[in-house]
Amino acid sequence: MRIVFFGSPTEAAASLESLIAAGHDIAAIYSQPDRNSGRGRNKTATPVKAFALQNELPVFTPKGLRNNVEELERLTKLNADAFVVVAYGRILPIEILQVPPMGVVNIHPSLLPKYRGPSPVVTAILEGEDTAGVTIMLLDEGMDTGPILAQSTPVRLSGTEKGAGLQGALFKEGVSMLPDVLKGLQEGSLTPRPQDDSKASVTSLLERSDGEIDWSSSAERIDRMIRAYDPWPGTFTSWNGKGLKVLDAQISSGTEFESGVGVVVLDEDRLIVGTGSGSIELKKVQLEGRQAVAAADFLRGQPDFDGATLGT
Repeated sequence: MRIVFFGSPTEAAASLESLIAAGHDIAAIYSQPDRNSGRGRNKTATPVKAFALQNELPVFTPKGLRNNVEELERLTKLNADAFVVVAYGRILPIEILQVPPMGVVNIHPSLLPKYRGPSPVVTAILEGEDTAGVTIMLLDEGMDTGPILAQSTPVRLSGTEKGAGLQGALFKEGVSMLPDVLKGLQEGSLTPRPQDDSKASVTSLLERSDGEIDWSSSAERIDRMIRAYDPWPGTFTSWNGKGLKVLDAQISSGTEFESGVGVVVLDEDRLIVGTGSGSIELKKVQLEGRQAVAAADFLRGQPDFDGATLGT
């Protein structure tokens, strides 16, 4: 099958590699433009672009595709059978969705129609779901509303998953399903199944402010935030006028502390913070302008942290 591939992160690069291994003809690759990263703010290619360059595959990184006549003409002239989208990071306009005769195939890390939209993995963790999954679908003009081609069996969650790890695992599952889906689509043995809109839910785009910890929330809610917002937007609070990132934590077990909401209590080398219900043990933190350290190491450098009130 002749394919144009759209994707950006590491998970997408793995999908692209699997398509090549399955013998598909990759006509072109589209990825997000290079972005500034690191302390030097140097331009860095996405993992998909880097993979394309290493394998001498044609790659394009337009700033946008909407009303982009040049890219529409290029995509039309490529004569691809299908487009495959894996975490591209941009919405494909309807005129591009209509180009390939077999449609635009997309991997979405949820069991649609549940958790449509940009943040399905984060939302699943925040809401305490005990299962997750992945859907391969055909894109249409709506937000993840297109017909379903295949779905994984539900994946049981332990309640300790972090956003990045769970998303990676779900995309890996989707990658393993993709070759058979494309084969079925090409042979006509796979019938797209419409979604049940009455069972749909939609997730929202994350913002930096979502990661600020409200210590009056329950310990369970804060624990879910810390895991869900890894790596972005991360979770953070403030102390002594500086930002404090909470990189790892867990719901505190054992001794209950009556320390008050947001108040830090030292239990040997454990840092416990009171919440609206229960308490959280900080495992790894990063003070603004400093490196990330384990809680015990942080305390040795900041002995006045014991008894501090966070978020004020």
